[in-house]
Amino acid sequence: MSWRLIYDDGVGAAFGLAADDYMAGAVGRGESDPLLRLYTYRDHCALAGRFQDVENEIHLDFCRGHGIAVNRRPTGGGTIFMGRNQLGVALCIPGKKEDTYGRAREVMGRFSEGIIRGLQSLGVRARFRRKNDIEVEGRKIAGLGIFRDSSGGLLFHSSILVDMDIALMLKVLNTPFEKISDKEIATVDQRITTVRRESGRALSTDQVRQAVATGYKEVFNTSLTEGYFSTRELERIALRQQEKYERPEWIYQTSRVKDAEGMCRIKTEKGLLEVRLTLAGRQIKALFIRGDFFASETAIADVEGHFRWHAAHKEKIEETLNQLYHKHNEALSSLPQQSLLQAIVQALSRARVVEKKLSLEPYGCFVSPGGNLHA
Repeated sequence: MSWRLIYDDGVGAAFGLAADDYMAGAVGRGESDPLLRLYTYRDHCALAGRFQDVENEIHLDFCRGHGIAVNRRPTGGGTIFMGRNQLGVALCIPGKKEDTYGRAREVMGRFSEGIIRGLQSLGVRARFRRKNDIEVEGRKIAGLGIFRDSSGGLLFHSSILVDMDIALMLKVLNTPFEKISDKEIATVDQRITTVRRESGRALSTDQVRQAVATGYKEVFNTSLTEGYFSTRELERIALRQQEKYERPEWIYQTSRVKDAEGMCRIKTEKGLLEVRLTLAGRQIKALFIRGDFFASETAIADVEGHFRWHAAHKEKIEETLNQLYHKHNEALSSLPQQSLLQAIVQALSRARVVEKKLSLEPYGCFVSPGGNLHA
Protein backbone atom coordinates (compact mmCIF):
# COMPACT_ATOMS: atom_id res chain seq x y z
CA MET A 1 0.00 0.00 0.00
CA SER A 2 1.41 3.41 -0.97
CA TRP A 3 0.60 6.81 0.49
CA ARG A 4 1.26 10.24 -0.89
CA LEU A 5 3.49 12.45 1.25
CA ILE A 6 3.31 16.25 1.10
CA TYR A 7 5.57 18.67 2.94
CA ASP A 8 4.32 22.23 3.24
CA ASP A 9 5.68 25.20 5.18
CA GLY A 10 4.36 28.63 6.10
CA VAL A 11 0.86 28.08 4.69
CA GLY A 12 -2.00 30.49 5.36
CA ALA A 13 -4.76 29.38 7.72
CA ALA A 14 -7.49 29.28 5.05
CA PHE A 15 -5.36 27.35 2.55
CA GLY A 16 -4.10 24.87 5.15
CA LEU A 17 -7.60 23.93 6.25
CA ALA A 18 -9.12 23.98 2.76
CA ALA A 19 -6.44 21.58 1.53
CA ASP A 20 -7.07 19.07 4.31
CA ASP A 21 -10.84 19.36 3.91
CA TYR A 22 -10.83 18.90 0.14
CA MET A 23 -8.31 16.05 0.12
CA ALA A 24 -10.29 14.06 2.70
CA GLY A 25 -13.17 14.08 0.23
CA ALA A 26 -10.92 13.29 -2.73
CA VAL A 27 -9.48 10.26 -0.94
CA GLY A 28 -12.97 9.14 0.10
CA ARG A 29 -14.15 9.35 -3.52
CA GLY A 30 -11.17 7.35 -4.75
CA GLU A 31 -9.68 10.33 -6.64
CA SER A 32 -6.45 10.19 -4.64
CA ASP A 33 -4.34 7.65 -2.80
CA PRO A 34 -4.20 8.08 0.99
CA LEU A 35 -2.33 11.26 1.86
CA LEU A 36 -0.03 12.16 4.73
CA ARG A 37 0.58 15.90 4.92
CA LEU A 38 3.16 17.28 7.35
CA TYR A 39 3.17 21.05 7.37
CA THR A 40 3.53 24.30 9.27
CA TYR A 41 1.39 27.41 9.31
CA ARG A 42 2.53 30.95 8.78
CA ASP A 43 3.28 32.68 12.10
CA HIS A 44 0.75 32.76 13.69
CA CYS A 45 -2.85 31.53 13.58
CA ALA A 46 -5.57 30.37 15.96
CA LEU A 47 -7.80 27.54 14.74
CA ALA A 48 -11.01 26.79 16.61
CA GLY A 49 -12.60 23.35 16.68
CA ARG A 50 -15.64 22.66 14.51
CA PHE A 51 -18.23 23.16 17.24
CA GLN A 52 -16.58 25.95 19.18
CA ASP A 53 -17.62 29.58 19.46
CA VAL A 54 -14.68 31.62 18.18
CA GLU A 55 -15.59 34.66 20.28
CA ASN A 56 -15.51 32.53 23.44
CA GLU A 57 -12.24 30.76 22.65
CA ILE A 58 -10.04 33.43 21.07
CA HIS A 59 -9.06 36.98 22.01
CA LEU A 60 -10.11 38.45 18.68
CA ASP A 61 -9.03 42.04 19.37
CA PHE A 62 -5.49 40.90 20.16
CA CYS A 63 -5.40 38.77 17.01
CA ARG A 64 -6.60 41.62 14.81
CA GLY A 65 -4.06 43.98 16.34
CA HIS A 66 -1.15 41.59 15.80
CA GLY A 67 -1.99 40.09 12.43
CA ILE A 68 -2.84 36.65 13.80
CA ALA A 69 -5.17 34.73 11.49
CA VAL A 70 -8.31 33.14 12.92
CA ASN A 71 -10.20 30.24 11.39
CA ARG A 72 -12.27 27.15 12.11
CA ARG A 73 -11.22 23.54 11.50
CA PRO A 74 -13.53 20.87 10.05
CA THR A 75 -12.34 18.60 12.88
CA GLY A 76 -13.73 18.71 16.40
CA GLY A 77 -11.73 19.38 19.55
CA GLY A 78 -10.33 22.52 21.12
CA THR A 79 -8.70 25.65 19.74
CA ILE A 80 -5.05 25.37 18.76
CA PHE A 81 -2.28 27.94 18.28
CA MET A 82 -0.12 27.26 15.23
CA GLY A 83 3.03 28.63 13.61
CA ARG A 84 6.48 27.61 12.44
CA ASN A 85 7.26 25.67 15.65
CA GLN A 86 4.08 23.60 15.68
CA LEU A 87 3.95 20.72 13.19
CA GLY A 88 0.57 20.10 11.59
CA VAL A 89 -0.32 16.53 10.68
CA ALA A 90 -3.15 15.70 8.29
CA LEU A 91 -3.82 12.09 7.37
CA CYS A 92 -6.50 11.58 4.71
CA ILE A 93 -7.50 7.96 4.39
CA PRO A 94 -10.55 5.98 3.21
CA GLY A 95 -12.88 5.32 6.13
CA LYS A 96 -14.23 1.95 7.09
CA LYS A 97 -17.88 1.31 7.88
CA GLU A 98 -17.07 1.00 11.57
CA ASP A 99 -15.13 4.30 11.65
CA THR A 100 -18.00 6.31 13.11
CA TYR A 101 -17.95 9.27 15.47
CA GLY A 102 -18.97 6.86 18.20
CA ARG A 103 -15.49 5.37 17.87
CA ALA A 104 -13.71 8.69 17.38
CA ARG A 105 -11.21 8.19 20.17
CA GLU A 106 -10.45 4.64 19.12
CA VAL A 107 -9.78 5.87 15.57
CA MET A 108 -7.62 8.72 16.86
CA GLY A 109 -5.67 6.29 19.00
CA ARG A 110 -4.97 4.16 15.95
CA PHE A 111 -3.90 7.01 13.71
CA SER A 112 -1.77 8.65 16.40
CA GLU A 113 0.53 5.63 16.51
CA GLY A 114 2.68 7.01 13.68
CA ILE A 115 3.26 10.22 15.64
CA ILE A 116 4.03 8.32 18.84
CA ARG A 117 6.53 6.06 17.06
CA GLY A 118 8.21 9.11 15.52
CA LEU A 119 8.45 10.98 18.82
CA GLN A 120 9.76 7.93 20.62
CA SER A 121 12.55 7.65 18.06
CA LEU A 122 13.60 11.15 19.17
CA GLY A 123 13.72 10.12 22.81
CA VAL A 124 10.28 11.49 23.70
CA ARG A 125 8.21 9.10 25.84
CA ALA A 126 4.87 9.89 24.24
CA ARG A 127 1.61 7.99 24.66
CA PHE A 128 -2.01 8.37 23.61
CA ARG A 129 -4.35 9.76 26.22
CA ARG A 130 -7.88 8.33 26.36
CA LYS A 131 -9.52 11.63 25.38
CA ASN A 132 -7.79 13.23 22.39
CA ASP A 133 -4.22 14.12 23.29
CA ILE A 134 -0.74 12.68 23.05
CA GLU A 135 1.05 13.19 26.36
CA VAL A 136 4.40 12.80 28.04
CA GLU A 137 4.07 12.06 31.76
CA GLY A 138 0.70 13.78 31.91
CA ARG A 139 1.73 16.81 29.84
CA LYS A 140 0.15 17.43 26.45
CA ILE A 141 2.57 17.44 23.54
CA ALA A 142 0.07 17.04 20.67
CA GLY A 143 -3.65 17.55 20.16
CA LEU A 144 -5.81 15.31 17.98
CA GLY A 145 -9.01 15.71 15.96
CA ILE A 146 -11.01 13.82 13.36
CA PHE A 147 -13.56 14.54 10.64
CA ARG A 148 -15.55 12.17 8.41
CA ASP A 149 -16.36 13.55 4.97
CA SER A 150 -19.68 12.72 3.32
CA SER A 151 -17.69 10.62 0.83
CA GLY A 152 -16.52 8.38 3.66
CA GLY A 153 -13.01 9.79 3.68
CA LEU A 154 -11.43 10.36 7.09
CA LEU A 155 -9.33 13.36 8.05
CA PHE A 156 -7.11 12.87 11.09
CA HIS A 157 -5.61 16.10 12.44
CA SER A 158 -2.79 16.64 14.91
CA SER A 159 -0.77 19.60 16.11
CA ILE A 160 2.64 18.64 17.53
CA LEU A 161 4.31 21.13 19.85
CA VAL A 162 7.92 21.19 18.70
CA ASP A 163 8.20 24.40 20.71
CA MET A 164 5.71 26.94 22.06
CA ASP A 165 5.67 30.60 23.05
CA ILE A 166 3.30 30.11 25.96
CA ALA A 167 3.09 33.79 26.85
CA LEU A 168 1.92 34.63 23.34
CA MET A 169 -0.43 31.66 23.20
CA LEU A 170 -2.20 32.81 26.37
CA LYS A 171 -2.71 36.25 24.85
CA VAL A 172 -4.40 34.61 21.86
CA LEU A 173 -6.39 31.76 23.39
CA ASN A 174 -9.04 32.15 26.05
CA THR A 175 -8.26 28.82 27.70
CA PRO A 176 -11.12 27.61 29.96
CA PHE A 177 -9.68 26.77 33.35
CA GLU A 178 -11.95 23.78 33.78
CA LYS A 179 -9.99 21.97 31.09
CA ILE A 180 -6.88 21.88 33.27
CA SER A 181 -8.30 21.93 36.79
CA ASP A 182 -8.54 18.18 37.41
CA LYS A 183 -4.92 17.94 38.53
CA GLU A 184 -4.98 21.43 40.07
CA ILE A 185 -2.26 22.58 37.70
CA ALA A 186 -1.24 26.12 38.50
CA THR A 187 -0.03 27.19 35.08
CA VAL A 188 -0.42 26.15 31.46
CA ASP A 189 3.36 25.73 31.32
CA GLN A 190 2.98 22.80 33.69
CA ARG A 191 0.17 21.28 31.63
CA ILE A 192 1.86 21.19 28.24
CA THR A 193 5.30 20.25 27.03
CA THR A 194 7.30 20.35 23.80
CA VAL A 195 9.49 18.04 21.76
CA ARG A 196 12.52 20.20 22.46
CA ARG A 197 11.94 20.12 26.21
CA GLU A 198 11.37 16.37 26.35
CA SER A 199 14.21 15.42 24.01
CA GLY A 200 16.68 17.84 25.59
CA ARG A 201 17.73 18.93 22.10
CA ALA A 202 17.11 21.95 19.89
CA LEU A 203 15.46 19.82 17.24
CA SER A 204 14.16 21.58 14.14
CA THR A 205 10.58 21.21 12.98
CA ASP A 206 11.89 19.42 9.90
CA GLN A 207 13.73 16.84 12.02
CA VAL A 208 10.50 16.11 13.87
CA ARG A 209 8.65 15.92 10.55
CA GLN A 210 11.08 13.36 9.17
CA ALA A 211 10.75 11.25 12.31
CA VAL A 212 6.94 11.34 12.15
CA ALA A 213 6.95 10.38 8.46
CA THR A 214 9.16 7.40 9.27
CA GLY A 215 6.89 6.52 12.19
CA TYR A 216 3.85 6.32 9.93
CA LYS A 217 5.77 4.32 7.35
CA GLU A 218 6.76 1.74 9.96
CA VAL A 219 3.49 1.52 11.89
CA PHE A 220 1.26 1.25 8.83
CA ASN A 221 3.73 -0.76 6.76
CA THR A 222 3.36 1.56 3.80
CA SER A 223 5.59 3.32 1.31
CA LEU A 224 5.54 7.12 1.13
CA THR A 225 5.83 8.88 -2.22
CA GLU A 226 6.78 12.52 -1.77
CA GLY A 227 5.15 15.02 -4.11
CA TYR A 228 2.71 17.93 -4.12
CA PHE A 229 -0.88 18.71 -5.05
CA SER A 230 -1.80 18.40 -8.71
CA THR A 231 -2.88 21.46 -10.68
CA ARG A 232 -6.48 20.26 -10.56
CA GLU A 233 -6.28 19.69 -6.80
CA LEU A 234 -4.88 23.19 -6.26
CA GLU A 235 -7.77 24.64 -8.26
CA ARG A 236 -10.32 22.73 -6.17
CA ILE A 237 -8.56 23.65 -2.94
CA ALA A 238 -8.60 27.32 -3.94
CA LEU A 239 -12.35 27.07 -4.57
CA ARG A 240 -12.92 25.40 -1.17
CA GLN A 241 -10.81 28.12 0.42
CA GLN A 242 -12.81 30.88 -1.24
CA GLU A 243 -16.25 29.38 -0.63
CA LYS A 244 -15.70 28.18 2.93
CA TYR A 245 -12.53 29.07 4.82
CA GLU A 246 -12.39 32.72 3.78
CA ARG A 247 -16.03 33.35 4.61
CA PRO A 248 -16.93 35.00 7.93
CA GLU A 249 -20.10 32.87 7.98
CA TRP A 250 -17.90 29.80 8.47
CA ILE A 251 -15.27 31.27 10.76
CA TYR A 252 -17.48 33.33 13.06
CA GLN A 253 -20.46 31.03 13.46
CA THR A 254 -21.92 32.10 16.75
CA SER A 255 -24.29 30.84 19.36
CA ARG A 256 -24.95 34.34 20.68
CA VAL A 257 -28.63 35.09 20.32
CA LYS A 258 -30.93 37.84 21.58
CA ASP A 259 -33.96 37.74 23.83
CA ALA A 260 -33.93 35.71 27.07
CA GLU A 261 -30.73 33.74 26.67
CA GLY A 262 -29.55 30.95 28.95
CA MET A 263 -26.19 29.23 28.85
CA CYS A 264 -24.76 26.16 30.54
CA ARG A 265 -21.21 24.88 30.26
CA ILE A 266 -20.31 21.51 31.77
CA LYS A 267 -17.36 19.18 31.59
CA THR A 268 -18.30 15.66 30.49
CA GLU A 269 -16.16 12.54 30.27
CA LYS A 270 -16.09 13.05 26.48
CA GLY A 271 -15.17 16.75 26.47
CA LEU A 272 -16.41 20.23 27.23
CA LEU A 273 -20.07 20.89 26.36
CA GLU A 274 -21.72 24.29 26.08
CA VAL A 275 -25.40 24.86 25.37
CA ARG A 276 -26.98 28.25 24.66
CA LEU A 277 -30.66 28.73 24.07
CA THR A 278 -33.21 31.48 23.63
CA LEU A 279 -36.49 31.26 25.47
CA ALA A 280 -39.61 32.73 23.91
CA GLY A 281 -42.41 32.33 26.40
CA ARG A 282 -43.12 28.63 26.69
CA GLN A 283 -40.99 27.66 23.73
CA ILE A 284 -37.29 27.28 22.99
CA LYS A 285 -36.77 29.66 20.09
CA ALA A 286 -33.23 28.52 19.26
CA LEU A 287 -30.67 26.08 20.61
CA PHE A 288 -26.93 25.99 19.92
CA ILE A 289 -24.50 23.26 20.92
CA ARG A 290 -20.77 23.97 21.20
CA GLY A 291 -17.74 22.33 22.78
CA ASP A 292 -14.64 20.28 22.08
CA PHE A 293 -16.47 16.98 21.65
CA PHE A 294 -16.48 14.85 18.49
CA ALA A 295 -19.70 14.26 16.60
CA SER A 296 -21.25 14.31 13.15
CA GLU A 297 -21.88 17.83 11.86
CA THR A 298 -25.14 16.62 10.29
CA ALA A 299 -26.35 15.10 13.55
CA ILE A 300 -25.60 18.24 15.58
CA ALA A 301 -27.41 20.35 12.98
CA ASP A 302 -30.40 18.02 13.20
CA VAL A 303 -30.50 18.30 16.99
CA GLU A 304 -30.34 22.09 16.86
CA GLY A 305 -33.01 22.15 14.14
CA HIS A 306 -35.41 19.99 16.16
CA PHE A 307 -35.22 22.41 19.09
CA ARG A 308 -36.26 25.50 17.17
CA TRP A 309 -39.65 26.53 18.52
CA HIS A 310 -39.71 23.47 20.75
CA ALA A 311 -41.77 23.10 23.92
CA ALA A 312 -39.75 24.30 26.94
CA HIS A 313 -40.67 21.34 29.17
CA LYS A 314 -38.16 18.79 30.43
CA GLU A 315 -40.35 15.82 29.51
CA LYS A 316 -40.73 17.02 25.91
CA ILE A 317 -37.02 17.79 25.66
CA GLU A 318 -36.13 14.33 26.92
CA GLU A 319 -38.59 12.72 24.52
CA THR A 320 -37.07 14.56 21.54
CA LEU A 321 -33.53 13.65 22.61
CA ASN A 322 -34.52 9.98 22.88
CA GLN A 323 -35.78 10.07 19.31
CA LEU A 324 -32.70 11.90 18.02
CA TYR A 325 -30.23 9.61 19.76
CA HIS A 326 -32.09 6.60 18.39
CA LYS A 327 -31.94 8.15 14.91
CA HIS A 328 -28.27 9.16 15.07
CA ASN A 329 -27.06 6.34 17.32
CA GLU A 330 -23.33 6.20 16.41
CA ALA A 331 -23.04 9.80 15.21
CA LEU A 332 -23.91 11.18 18.65
CA SER A 333 -22.46 8.50 20.90
CA SER A 334 -19.45 10.65 21.80
CA LEU A 335 -21.82 13.32 23.14
CA PRO A 336 -23.48 11.80 26.25
CA GLN A 337 -27.27 12.13 26.04
CA GLN A 338 -27.75 12.71 29.76
CA SER A 339 -25.10 15.42 29.76
CA LEU A 340 -26.82 17.18 26.86
CA LEU A 341 -30.20 16.90 28.62
CA GLN A 342 -28.68 18.32 31.81
CA ALA A 343 -27.10 21.23 29.93
CA ILE A 344 -30.33 22.09 28.08
CA VAL A 345 -32.40 22.00 31.26
CA GLN A 346 -29.90 24.17 33.15
CA ALA A 347 -29.64 26.65 30.27
CA LEU A 348 -33.44 26.78 30.16
CA SER A 349 -33.61 27.48 33.89
CA ARG A 350 -31.14 30.35 33.54
CA ALA A 351 -33.05 31.77 30.58
CA ARG A 352 -36.19 31.84 32.72
CA VAL A 353 -34.32 33.85 35.35
CA VAL A 354 -33.23 36.35 32.68
CA GLU A 355 -36.77 36.51 31.30
CA LYS A 356 -38.14 37.29 34.74
CA LYS A 357 -35.54 39.98 35.42
CA LEU A 358 -36.17 41.70 32.13
CA SER A 359 -39.94 41.32 32.48
CA LEU A 360 -40.11 40.01 28.95
CA GLU A 361 -43.56 39.40 27.51
CA PRO A 362 -44.26 35.95 26.05
CA TYR A 363 -44.42 35.72 22.30
CA GLY A 364 -47.86 35.54 20.72
CA CYS A 365 -48.92 32.90 18.24
CA PHE A 366 -48.48 35.25 15.28
CA VAL A 367 -44.75 35.91 15.83
CA SER A 368 -42.65 34.52 12.99
CA PRO A 369 -39.38 32.80 13.94
CA GLY A 370 -37.75 34.67 11.05
CA GLY A 371 -34.12 34.78 10.06
CA ASN A 372 -31.71 32.00 9.18
CA LEU A 373 -29.90 30.61 12.19
CA HIS A 374 -26.77 28.60 11.71
CA ALA A 375 -27.09 24.92 12.42
